[in-house]
Amino acid sequence: MLNQMVTNGVMDEEDVGLFKEIDEWFAEELPWPPQCKRQEKVICYFKTENSEMMMKMINPLLWLLERYDHPYYVVYTNHPGEIVYEDEYQVAVRIDENVVIEDLQDNWSPEDK
Repeated sequence: MLNQMVTNGVMDEEDVGLFKEIDEWFAEELPWPPQCKRQEKVICYFKTENSEMMMKMINPLLWLLERYDHPYYVVYTNHPGEIVYEDEYQVAVRIDENVVIEDLQDNWSPEDK
């Protein structure tokens, strides 16, 4: 969402800087699930046992979404679905074909930059 807002020139320069700083941190610290690289229909969830640092980094991103009146969801679940990828910080789950997801943005994998 925020990446698309940057691409569309919606955000102030200072906010773009904040987003890019946090985005770079995630690119360096968080493994990139292969399913996301291939743009498969998956949803990624942070694991609760490692969520403190993730939420510390995500909270400013949520603030940016609110600042620009962009809707978002924060989802907690004990039953995420069929896990197709897992690492220390996150799981990726395959979603049901009946679930509607907004059009996928262009791949923004750090490896594609």
